[in-house]
Amino acid sequence: MSALDYSAVSKTFASTIALEHFDLGVRDGELISLLGPSGCGKTTALRIAAGFEHPDGGAVRVDGADITRTPAHKRNMGMVFQSYSLFPNLNVESNVAFGLRVRKVGGSERSRRIAEALERVQLSAFAKRYPHQLSGGKQQRVALARALVVEPAVLLLDEPLSALDAKVRTTLREEIRRLQQDVGITTLFVTHDQDEALAISDRVGVMSHGRLEQLGTPREVYSNPASAFVARFVGQINELAGTSNGNGIAVGDRNLPIAPPVGAASGDAVIVLIRPEDIELVELDDPSSPDALPGTVVGEDFAGSSSTVWVRLDRLDTLISADVAPSSAHQPGQRVGVVLDATRARVETSAAAPAG
Repeated sequence: MSALDYSAVSKTFASTIALEHFDLGVRDGELISLLGPSGCGKTTALRIAAGFEHPDGGAVRVDGADITRTPAHKRNMGMVFQSYSLFPNLNVESNVAFGLRVRKVGGSERSRRIAEALERVQLSAFAKRYPHQLSGGKQQRVALARALVVEPAVLLLDEPLSALDAKVRTTLREEIRRLQQDVGITTLFVTHDQDEALAISDRVGVMSHGRLEQLGTPREVYSNPASAFVARFVGQINELAGTSNGNGIAVGDRNLPIAPPVGAASGDAVIVLIRPEDIELVELDDPSSPDALPGTVVGEDFAGSSSTVWVRLDRLDTLISADVAPSSAHQPGQRVGVVLDATRARVETSAAAPAG
């Protein structure tokens, strides 16, 4: 049995379908991230678990108990919002204490739990400060402590890091993961940031139009996407127009040893999807790479520990990116051969590939 379970949950706002027969089980002590573009339904799913929205159909259960119609204040949930939602007139200690006071937790027990929560988020020295005296990262730690101090059955995180700068986000996401594992709390984390989802999750649910496109470990979702949508949304992807020729894919003037999609007939237009790390750049017309696509380097993004080279392919007039060793310099205007790892390429018929 899952600690948090959605069963055929549906929700419509006016004529917009937010969730459609949404099924998800979050295991005890597991952190699942819901990942997807704006409007895919991930925040609606979170709000339904919290009790801020009620589904039109289906059920939500916590530890087997149906909470679908239970009011929000009677659900044992911890919620952390994007906007912190701290009380500006209360100091850190009092903000953390708020949920305990509502639950009428006694003085000595309340003090013990507040002290423990602040120590967990490394804010013991800031107990008497007010929110305006703290950085954004520290304010979000207060919000996290306030959610955990009530010892909820489930922790719900609604894009809690999106208002922070990049360096603070990276640090705080690791702290959230450490705390979640230390406490062992079942957690549902909503984000549109794929790096966050891949970095801290036990499993990732990729959503589109109110449905789960794929649910799997970060490695499964990235390396074996269940659909072209998942391949496009999670990680960087290159797209090359080609034609099925029965036993391979013709791209430009090359016939690549890539299996056509099931059911594709010879002459059908296809799209080849391949990640930058599955592309190798070689010397142009290298006899050992007869399938290499000719192209011209147009630029390089050097990031210290990694480097991405951008190449415009001949005939196709398509720009693709390839990950290379940072020690291998490539100059604009340099002619290269582009070799695709046929075992890592995904091919879709053009009709299956959405516009844009």
